[in-house]
Amino acid sequence: MSNTRHQRPMTISGFTFVRNAEKLYFPIKESILSVLPLVDEFVVALGNCDADDHTEALIAAIGSPKIKIVRRVWDKAAFVDGKIYRDETNFALSLCKGDWCLYIQADEVLHEQDLKKIKNACQNHLTNPNVEGFLFDYKHFWGDYDHCLQSHCWYKHDIRLVRNHIGVQSIKDAQSFRHTSGKKLNVLSIDAAVYHYGWVRPPQRMQTKKHEQDKVYWGKQKADRHYQKLAQNFDYGDLNQVDLFAGTHPKVMAGFMAKMDWHAELNFGTQALRRPKMKHERFKYRFISWIERHFFGQKSLFGYKNWHLLRKK
Repeated sequence: MSNTRHQRPMTISGFTFVRNAEKLYFPIKESILSVLPLVDEFVVALGNCDADDHTEALIAAIGSPKIKIVRRVWDKAAFVDGKIYRDETNFALSLCKGDWCLYIQADEVLHEQDLKKIKNACQNHLTNPNVEGFLFDYKHFWGDYDHCLQSHCWYKHDIRLVRNHIGVQSIKDAQSFRHTSGKKLNVLSIDAAVYHYGWVRPPQRMQTKKHEQDKVYWGKQKADRHYQKLAQNFDYGDLNQVDLFAGTHPKVMAGFMAKMDWHAELNFGTQALRRPKMKHERFKYRFISWIERHFFGQKSLFGYKNWHLLRKK
């Protein structure tokens, strides 16, 4: 039950981790700008970027006193199964002082239309300890800013806002959160979405980003061997098979989106796929996605669920 009477002032911390955002085409500046109106502080765990990357300068140029940059050196011993992402997320979370902690990854952006709803939800449940976090919807963009994946294989919801000082930690490769005991969080669904742009990059830089990411999961040698066999440019496949996006993008993304210059490199059914099919492109998962869409209102069947969803009262 929410309780809005006699509440003390509420604070919200934003936090993220990042490394080589400029070089790998992450909208890190836009990501931070999208949440700054909502938070009282924003903690950035900044990994040791390459010499030709200017991520720190991009973030510093925002010029907000809310932003706290903490320089980090990534532990290569954690370059397996994406554990470094979890570790850096937990480091940033440990520095947050707010009542609530809003997590945003460097390729994620919030829409300005959702900020008031998020703040109200935090305020309304500030003194309700049973609410330990909030569940956001996801919009996964693919190839360009006009196509959005609605597939069984792509998580439709996840936790991005957690109560502070109750023993919460990031898990696995920083996809979600649990109690340090391993227990799932009690969360409420909130009518707000995370706009995920991690798969919208120039094809060459998308391939470079995947290579760098796979080093974090597989180790350098295995990732290097794998990418020696691939084309220089990532193949997004037939975009005619991906749903068109009918909504609006966050306003902070306007300048970043205006840089798009790879439309002529995209495939709209005129070329054969030049790589192995990804999971969401396989017939089995396309069929499950079709069933979910036409008979279950996009509700995931047997899907990922790392939380206990509370009923709204």
